[in-house]
Amino acid sequence: MHHTSTGSTGNTAGPSRRSLFASAAGLGAALAVPAASGTAQAHAAVPNDAALRAVIARMTLEEKVGQLFVSRIYGHSATAPDQADIDANMTELGVRTADELIERYRVGGIIYFTWAHNTRDPHQIADLSNGIQRSSLIRPRGLPMLIATDQEHGAVCRIGKPATLLPGAMALAAGRSRTDVRTTGRISGTELRALGVNQDYAPDADVNVNPANPVIGVRSFGADPALVGALVAAEVKGYQAAGVAATAKHFPGHGDTAVDSHTGFPVITHSREQWDTLDAVPFRAAVAAGIDSVMTAHIQFPALDPSGDPATLSHPIVTGILRGELGYDGVVVTDSLGMEGVRTKYGDDRVPVLALKAGVDQLLNPPSMDVAYNAVLAAVRNGELTEARVEESVLRILRMKAKLGLFQGTRVTRAGVDRTVGNKQHLAAADHIADRTTTLLVNEGRLLPLDRRRQPKVLVVGADPASPSGTTGPPTGVLATALTELGFTATALSTGTAPTADAVTKAVTAAQDADAVLVATYNVTAGSSQRALVQRLLATGRPVIALAVRNPYDVAQLTEVKAHLAAYCWTDVELRAAARVIAGRVKPRGKLPVPIARADDPAKELYPLGHGLSY
Repeated sequence: MHHTSTGSTGNTAGPSRRSLFASAAGLGAALAVPAASGTAQAHAAVPNDAALRAVIARMTLEEKVGQLFVSRIYGHSATAPDQADIDANMTELGVRTADELIERYRVGGIIYFTWAHNTRDPHQIADLSNGIQRSSLIRPRGLPMLIATDQEHGAVCRIGKPATLLPGAMALAAGRSRTDVRTTGRISGTELRALGVNQDYAPDADVNVNPANPVIGVRSFGADPALVGALVAAEVKGYQAAGVAATAKHFPGHGDTAVDSHTGFPVITHSREQWDTLDAVPFRAAVAAGIDSVMTAHIQFPALDPSGDPATLSHPIVTGILRGELGYDGVVVTDSLGMEGVRTKYGDDRVPVLALKAGVDQLLNPPSMDVAYNAVLAAVRNGELTEARVEESVLRILRMKAKLGLFQGTRVTRAGVDRTVGNKQHLAAADHIADRTTTLLVNEGRLLPLDRRRQPKVLVVGADPASPSGTTGPPTGVLATALTELGFTATALSTGTAPTADAVTKAVTAAQDADAVLVATYNVTAGSSQRALVQRLLATGRPVIALAVRNPYDVAQLTEVKAHLAAYCWTDVELRAAARVIAGRVKPRGKLPVPIARADDPAKELYPLGHGLSY
């Protein structure tokens, strides 16, 4: 049965948009102490806890519980999504639209996903954000909404072109510049805020010490805790200076796992001492930098809690360590409650209750809002959770909303979008930052840079993974276009991440007519047919250059290649920067943020952390 919404924005009479946003601003006047002299941003005003507690005192229990949830919703519009999205919402959430979701559950936040059709284009995103805010503010005791997304840059991005896409974490770490990382956070945050997005689930604070990690990898700043900590702090400051809440994830550290918590339940076997000197370092740095939110991991960490519970549901980890030992009193948000790692041991009705008992504030993306919301309500009514415990989390959430200036107004404009999102200064900065990230690992016989007079014809072959974030792609095409613009005659031939014998033969035939061959490699393993492709190309006698477009560890499997570079991602900005290095327009400056072990003897290093050649 379709539930019609009395709050829909058809022809129903109701407050005007202007008066709604003004009412939020009026509430804001009572909620914040004026900013201390010299503070640059209004959102840095100190929130007034007494006023926030007065707001909470007027809320019903149902409204308080709703504030704890951040839900997905399908559709490009808060009130008029496409029919397929209405159908998906009815199936998964029992409502038709974002407006109905907010009316029924009074949720405190919404998360945007590409697959949920929330992020078509900048004007649409801004309109959706305004529609969501209006749907919340129109209700009795309506509060501004946290609108969140995963805009990490690099391999994980929800908002693609024409927004500015910047290098991801491991690429930035190769550049070794805190200034560049802070600028990345500031540019990304400024564009998100213009779109009405005010909480970003970034940066990734995991220390990636396991090359086989299937879920973190290049999303991490690397394997050196001090470097990761310094860059996490820099990105946090960049985002938060732009008025967007940053989120350090995935506490207590997801860097040393060979299992993806989306599909399984990883166990971290670090000792307490290892955790202290490795995983904890970036989270301490984030807390010291004033991080607004921290995301928990759905991982088992027996040295920190021997119960077998995931960290998300662990009182010793969330309250004992994060709040107690690290002294963190900001918002704690769960990773998605739809992930397998948190659903292995307990049912979907127990997970949100246990997360709150552990000390979490925000419950992200439960598989069923109805089950999760009613389970929390029942736990308060039967005394398992106290209303005071719920209010403690609501206060933290409202503090964050106040700090972000949401009580002063939430509306964004199309003019603001046009002025800010993907502007020339931001795009130029992204290219300059990317120029410092490409890492040259091998350059035997000074094969690089290529010379367009001596080697004018370049064949680009290799992996073409789907674009991670609405960039133009595919990688071979982007590289060929970039090299052609730099004076070469480059052609692209996609051979895929698992090239068939036929694809290899086609590439070898095409190589006969080239002066040099560039191979884009993607997470090459011992058994990968990408190795066979490279070996067959080397046998042609043509100069072969390998460019790792995701994890930098590919070089260990391709030791015969005379020239090898790492780009750390296959987004356009990083591929174009690699092309400039290959063409000699820019000197390679990147340094490895992770050590690379030998494939035949993983106990031995092939290249140490910090390795990187130049011309």
